[in-house]
Amino acid sequence: MLKVTAISFGYTKKKTVLDNFNFSLKEGEHLCVMGESGCGKSTLLKAIYGLLNLKEGEIYWKENQVLGPKFNLVPGMDFFKYVAQDFDLMPYISVAENIKKFLSRFYPEESEARTQELLEVIEMKAFENTKVKNLSGGQKQRVAIARALANEPELLLLDEPFGQIDNFKKNSLRRKLFAYLKEKNIACIVATHDKNDALSFADSLLIIRNNKILVNNTPLEIYKKPKNKYIAALFDDVNEIVLNEEKVLLYPHQIKMVENLTTNTALPVTTATVLNSYFKGAYWLIEAVFENQIVFLNHNADLEKNKAIHLSFILSD
Repeated sequence: MLKVTAISFGYTKKKTVLDNFNFSLKEGEHLCVMGESGCGKSTLLKAIYGLLNLKEGEIYWKENQVLGPKFNLVPGMDFFKYVAQDFDLMPYISVAENIKKFLSRFYPEESEARTQELLEVIEMKAFENTKVKNLSGGQKQRVAIARALANEPELLLLDEPFGQIDNFKKNSLRRKLFAYLKEKNIACIVATHDKNDALSFADSLLIIRNNKILVNNTPLEIYKKPKNKYIAALFDDVNEIVLNEEKVLLYPHQIKMVENLTTNTALPVTTATVLNSYFKGAYWLIEAVFENQIVFLNHNADLEKNKAIHLSFILSD
């Protein structure tokens, strides 16, 4: 188990980047870390890997304390792997050779089988003999993940792991990668801006703001009961509006257009005016105004500008 106890860190004495962080992670558990740029996500991963000297606090993996460069000639923990945003690959050898780099040369058959297995996970079988220097940024990102998995680490640290990968590849890769990690019981911490990494694949979610942990809970609980607009906005457009003299947070799917006012409903209904419609593929995002408040709602069709509509609000899911 990973145990992070009261850690603090700053790159300078005046600027604290991690302020009193406390959390734990079980073996095989997946944690997603979210927050705006500069909040400390990448710094947290570096601290856990052992690349930084902590100002305060301790980090343990089982009985092993994670120590920084002051205590290790080569920083980093042997049983962790960290995939940074710069990838650090060897450009003049092939994809397969990059993956095999840290596998034993004394067992060539096992190394080859392991390489082929990981090529399937990252969907790069067709590029196994291609030199890394000829790959796109997204392809290099996938190779870096495979190389980190070569020796089956106990904990994998991923910093924006799908940031450069095309959407049509990203969804498939995510499913394969996280299923593989669960199968091998490899714990994982992902620093990301992408809500899909958190909502679909994380066991727990940690949100950072102003260099502090704002909340640490399951993705379902955080999504359904966000503490504030900052948290809700990490997942979707969010409406912060006043209803019955009370400020509430509502996602667009929690505001419905009522087309038949005779329908029996206990939900509060109000009149609004359409300002804009934005095509989102499977639905339209409607921007409207009521009582001098701007709201966004999902609808199944385009709506004419200045059209008067009736809205109902789902105050709980």
